[in-house]
Amino acid sequence: MRDVQFLRRAYERFAALIHELLKFGTVGAIAFVIDFGGSNLLTFGVGMGPIKSKVISTVVAATFAYAGNRFWTYRHRKQSGLAREYVLFFVLNGIGLIPPMITIGFTHYTLGLQDLLSYNIAQGVGVAIGTLFRLWSYKKWVFLAAPELAEESAKESAEGAVERVGARPHPDVQAQADPLTTR
Repeated sequence: MRDVQFLRRAYERFAALIHELLKFGTVGAIAFVIDFGGSNLLTFGVGMGPIKSKVISTVVAATFAYAGNRFWTYRHRKQSGLAREYVLFFVLNGIGLIPPMITIGFTHYTLGLQDLLSYNIAQGVGVAIGTLFRLWSYKKWVFLAAPELAEESAKESAEGAVERVGARPHPDVQAQADPLTTR
């Protein structure tokens, strides 16, 4: 019976994580198109500098990603105030923008590779590194776990630890602690 309950809880947690990752991925894929497309358009279509293009396209994509993640991916999570979340989201996106800026800057200015393919490879490598940071940081600081889910998770963890260890109070110890049964 314990095994069935354990498997059910594991499945529920795993399914929720997969569901959340799929939503995060969908929002991220659309933001990726906005970011890459905008950056390429500004750099190669308009003739803007590669770093400036990347910053502008990232701000537009991040605005979309914030709205998509807040109101779809993480809508079940605690809201700590839209202004706080939005500012924190953009600070973390600013940090997440550093890897693409480094890879684009290195490719464009240091290596002198200024073609479309080199630009997009550099952009892709930087975005991949930045995305790993953003996934972790959004869950940690921006889209917080809902209080009832956090309490439930902590309770289940404690119950699971007791079940794994097999810790049960000895009947004599429990009887001594209960004044009604010690008479």
